Amino acid sequence: MPRKARNYLAGMPYHVVQRGNNREPCFVEPENYQFYLQLWEEVSKRYGVDVHAFCLMTNHIHFLVTPHEQDALSNTMKVVGSRYAQYFNSQYRRTGTLWEGRHRSSLVQSESYALLCYRYIELNPVRASMVAHPGEYQWSSYRANAWGERHWLKPHEEYLRLGPHASERRHAYRELFRNSLDSDDIHKIQQGTQYNHPVTDDRFCRMIEQKYGIKVGKISRGRPPKRRI
Repeated sequence: MPRKARNYLAGMPYHVVQRGNNREPCFVEPENYQFYLQLWEEVSKRYGVDVHAFCLMTNHIHFLVTPHEQDALSNTMKVVGSRYAQYFNSQYRRTGTLWEGRHRSSLVQSESYALLCYRYIELNPVRASMVAHPGEYQWSSYRANAWGERHWLKPHEEYLRLGPHASERRHAYRELFRNSLDSDDIHKIQQGTQYNHPVTDDRFCRMIEQKYGIKVGKISRGRPPKRRI
């Protein structure tokens, strides 16, 4: 059976997730993380993908990105994934696939969920009990977005609306992390990437369907009700 075609819309943000095969580690030492991020910087610029936020966990990755061409995100993921797999296999004298099939992605409604996805991505190490605060984790974009650490990221327009000046935006961004994420929002984002469904509301879904002539699913807010047996 042929794979379902990806409907990537130019100029729209996406939350992208890719896991290691059998959930095995994809990164085992600092050089691995550094090489992977260097690939993203190089390849995303080549194909025209803005990177807003990221987090590299031991056995999976999260990115919030905006592609500028319909195939830009697919090309970026393909090239980064294959080149990193070649590097990793050569480095550790292993064979076989590194990644668990295709990456998963979820269209993100900008005005309602972009900053929520920023926080979800950068709070991954906290939820995994690896650190107490996202600023303690080296392999995410938090330090760049919250403190202005030099980086190649491009802020999303919703980030830029946090304030007229960089210092004000960074302060406002740090304030967003004073509160933990709502469990329903976490569930919505996780379900979105799991099933490649957009993280949106009904109005946004209808607008996308009418404007682009495509059918999009929608993940309801909150956890599904328990089935009675």
